[in-house]
Amino acid sequence: MIELGFRTLHLKKRFPLRISRGEITGSDNLFVSASDGTHTGWGEMAPGPIEGADSPAAGETMLRDFAGDGLAEPSIHRIWAEADAAGVAPCALAALDMALWDLRAKQAGLPLYRLLGFGRRAVPTSLTIGINPPDVVRERVPLLLDRGARALKIKLGAPAGIEADKAMFAAVTEAVAGADVALRVDANGGWSLADASHMMGWLAARGAEYVEQPLVRGAEDQLPELYRNRRLPIYVDESCRVSGDIPGFADCVDGVNLKLMKCGGITEALRIVATARAHGLKTMIGCMGESSVAIAAGAALSELFDHIDLDSHLNLDPDPAKGAPFQDGRVLPREVPGHGGAPHA
Repeated sequence: MIELGFRTLHLKKRFPLRISRGEITGSDNLFVSASDGTHTGWGEMAPGPIEGADSPAAGETMLRDFAGDGLAEPSIHRIWAEADAAGVAPCALAALDMALWDLRAKQAGLPLYRLLGFGRRAVPTSLTIGINPPDVVRERVPLLLDRGARALKIKLGAPAGIEADKAMFAAVTEAVAGADVALRVDANGGWSLADASHMMGWLAARGAEYVEQPLVRGAEDQLPELYRNRRLPIYVDESCRVSGDIPGFADCVDGVNLKLMKCGGITEALRIVATARAHGLKTMIGCMGESSVAIAAGAALSELFDHIDLDSHLNLDPDPAKGAPFQDGRVLPREVPGHGGAPHA
C-alpha cells in the first residue's frame, strides 16, 4: 500500500514575473509524498485555475478523495488513467504522478532518467525575463548573464501594445551585446493575428529564434494563416494541454511546449512527446511557478526536448526545495535514485 502525505509551502519570487495576463509574485504550492514504508517519492502541484485547482487545499482534497486510505494499484499508468477519469485536476495529478515515478525509481535504486531509458543530457535552459520597462530590463538581463544564462526567454504581448514590446526587446538586445546568448520570445497569447504576423517579421530581423504562443488559446483557427508566411518557428503552449490536442493544429505549428502542471505529469508528458514526434514537430518543456521538486521531475525527461525552459526555481527567494542544480546553463537530472528533488527538511 502506498500512503500519501501533503505539505503546503509558500514560494516567493525574487523578481515578480509579469506576462500578458498579469503579474505573479509567488504562490502556495502543494507538495505530495508517496511512501511504501521504506522509500518516499515527492511531487509538487503549482495551483492555477486553468490547471484545474486554484489552491493547495483544492488539490489536496481531490487527491485524498481519489486515494482514500492509500493506493494499492502497482501500475502508475493505470493510476493516472483512473485519477484523470475521476476528475483530479491536471496540476494535482501531476504532483501525484511525479511522486509515484520518484518512488518507483527509488525502489529500483535508479535515477528516474535511467529508469525511463534516457541519457543524462540536456540543451541549455532559457532563463525568463518578464514584461518590464526598458530601464528594468537593462538592470535584470546582466544579472541573468552573470548567473550563466546561455538562452533568454523574453515575455512579450504587453497590454501596452507592440511598440512597448519592441522597446523591451531592443533593451534586451542592447543588454546582451557581445554575449553568446540565444533569444527566444513568448507572447503568452498577447497578440492579435495582425500584430503576431508583424512582430514575427520584426523579431526575425533582430535575431530571435522562435515565437511561443503568439495567439490566444481558442484562436487556433487563425494559426494556418500565421503559419503560411511565418518568419520564425511557431511553438504553442497554452494551446497544447494534452496529447489529444496536437492533431488539431499539427500542420500549422513547428513545435509544442508541454508543462507537467498542464498535462498531469510525466505519464502524459511522454505521450505528448510521442504524439508530437509522430507529427514531425519539435518539442519543448516549460514550467509554471515551481520549486526544485517539479523542476527535477521535468529534468528527468530533458533528453527528449529541442528546447527547455526549466528555470522557475532560479527565481525563488528562497527555494523551499532542493534537487535541480543549474550548471553551465543547463538543468540536468541528478545522479541519485529518483528524480532527485525533495522539500528541505
